[in-house]
Amino acid sequence: MNADERQHRILVLARDNGDVDVGKLAAELAVAPETIRRDLRTLEQHGLVRRTHGGARAVETARFETTLAMRTTRRVPEKRRIAAACAELVGDAETVFVDEGFTPQLIAEALPADRSLTVVTASLSTAAVLATNPATTVLLLGGRVRGRTLATVDHWATAMLAGFVIDLAFVGANGISREHGLTTPDPAVADVKAQVVRVSRRRVFAGVHTKFGVSSFCRFAEISDFETIVTDAALPASEAHRYSLLGPQVLRV
Repeated sequence: MNADERQHRILVLARDNGDVDVGKLAAELAVAPETIRRDLRTLEQHGLVRRTHGGARAVETARFETTLAMRTTRRVPEKRRIAAACAELVGDAETVFVDEGFTPQLIAEALPADRSLTVVTASLSTAAVLATNPATTVLLLGGRVRGRTLATVDHWATAMLAGFVIDLAFVGANGISREHGLTTPDPAVADVKAQVVRVSRRRVFAGVHTKFGVSSFCRFAEISDFETIVTDAALPASEAHRYSLLGPQVLRV
């Protein structure tokens, strides 16, 4: 197996499993750990993986995006803490947007169930979670349904959003960086998210620490568009401070 073949195999494993370990790769591919580290450096230079302590994880790109099913198995305790913290930010909002993805779905589950809310979402999964609560009115955006995330996109969704003024939006992203703002691999998804940012009075970004410093294909918002960023405590306090200098309050939970 030459270097190109080995790196392709490493990338396949990273995308299938979410992340890879240097020691396990070295044993599986029968090469030295330093060889694997060189391969990971090469893949990172091409923007395909991001190095972690002892390994690497796959970076979502225009050609690759993790499925909703995979997201439900990764960093679940952190995502639940983020969701609970987000629910405490609802305040007196009457209309709330909940984005696609697993963390937003957990936010939807954590929303107060004893008060009247109108929730707008592009996510079929989130709509199903909320629809059983008689106190919640659910508005599901129309459009083409993406199989990987079970969310609607395209002009039907953006046109529907254009007619709303939303009190509070909980927005996710595939990457967030101080240089490029909030990004996602798919232009159609970016259009929906950008429209949400335009029509919402308050905006909260919710995402685990591994999203930070990552840039994907399509930029849809700036850091300064958000009043609050909610992430887990594994984001270093120094890095959280750097993001707060751009405008939002950063909560590490």
